[in-house]
Amino acid sequence: MRDFATSDHPGVARQLARLGALSLPQGRLGLDVIHALLGALGDPQNHLPPVFHVAGTNGKGSTCAYLRAMMEAQGLTVHSATKPHLVRYNERIRIAGRLIEDEALASLLAEVLDAAEALPAGYGASFFEVTTAALLLAFSRTPADACVIEVGLGGRLDATNVFESPAVTGIATLGIDHEAFLLSPEDGTPPVPIARIAFEKAGIARASVPLVTQPYPHEAAEEVRRIARLTGARLSMRGEGWDAAIGDVIGYRDSWGDMTLPLPTLVGQHQADNAALAVAMLRHQNAVHVSPQAMARGIRETRWPARLQRLGTGPLTDLAGPRTIWLDGGHNPDAGMAIARHFAGKPAVHLIIGMLANKDPAALLRPLAPSLRSVSVVPAPGHDAHRPEDFASHTDLLVAAFDDVTQALADLPPEGDVLIAGSLYLAGEVLRLNQEFPD
Repeated sequence: MRDFATSDHPGVARQLARLGALSLPQGRLGLDVIHALLGALGDPQNHLPPVFHVAGTNGKGSTCAYLRAMMEAQGLTVHSATKPHLVRYNERIRIAGRLIEDEALASLLAEVLDAAEALPAGYGASFFEVTTAALLLAFSRTPADACVIEVGLGGRLDATNVFESPAVTGIATLGIDHEAFLLSPEDGTPPVPIARIAFEKAGIARASVPLVTQPYPHEAAEEVRRIARLTGARLSMRGEGWDAAIGDVIGYRDSWGDMTLPLPTLVGQHQADNAALAVAMLRHQNAVHVSPQAMARGIRETRWPARLQRLGTGPLTDLAGPRTIWLDGGHNPDAGMAIARHFAGKPAVHLIIGMLANKDPAALLRPLAPSLRSVSVVPAPGHDAHRPEDFASHTDLLVAAFDDVTQALADLPPEGDVLIAGSLYLAGEVLRLNQEFPD
């Protein structure tokens, strides 16, 4: 599975093989194991620079990228942890602005895996818990001005939810995703699905710590407010504690004043919304100072792969000739709507889609329907994926099947741009084939 990855470095490959042998925490809920593992490593989560902790269904990775870019534009040194990786496991751990080197990664994983194996019986750590412990240990050993930490799944029970007093917490957009985990029956949780999602994401809230969020539907917003009251978090929701008008610029405002900021280089209004959330998080914390000028520069300089990314020159795009190839790892309805907004009113595109079998095949096809001229289905590398017939009932177009992206591209007619979407696993394979490795 691409979750566990491979490496050309022998030392990293050995540790990734150990990591890949770990079981997933099927049916096991709670933070006991991650706390036990961190305790065995000296509780590195208590020895970090100020932490910026970000949850959400969509947009949390981009929000983290904006946070890092804006702080680095201020001249600050930033650790960051984002997920999943697309091509190399190293992408998950950025130390003082640079992806972790192979030698350091091999040593780090060996240390954490050894500690995990020494835990008492019944404390078998998962891939995600070992990964989280490893990045926190790495961050605790190198000085920096701040840490940007992306939540993996949910928030309340995510392995990153171990910080007693982060500098600020944030929640990006909410939507229905990972239903098997986040909507599993549990006493005392909200019955309305979107409220349950809000309940899980807001689990990162902490007493007296700013909780900065986007606006949400009524049931979700009320649940976030309830959790904030219960925990004593200082809630600032968009439209209440802060706001942003998105047009030719970002018109940001809060109780400290107004700012005019540029639109991101990243494509789509949703990216302006993500940038605005990052600005609000910086404005509502007191651990580091970032000027409006650094915010503007950081917004312009932010790069985030596989989010409406226009592929550059490479072996894969050479197959497409002069046409543009867009790449997006989105796979849920919220992501589908964001992608559809970008293509609305533009010439129709050819969609090459590979989607995990546990995702909704209509999530992208339904909102993108007016913008499509063909649909080609490919596998999601290393995973069970939807078959062509799963998509056929959601489109009036003929659905073609191919063994891989290369075949699908070669078979397209010469006119029309291309969108490759549906899975981050597919996105990672596309970047690898086109030799565009995230750095």
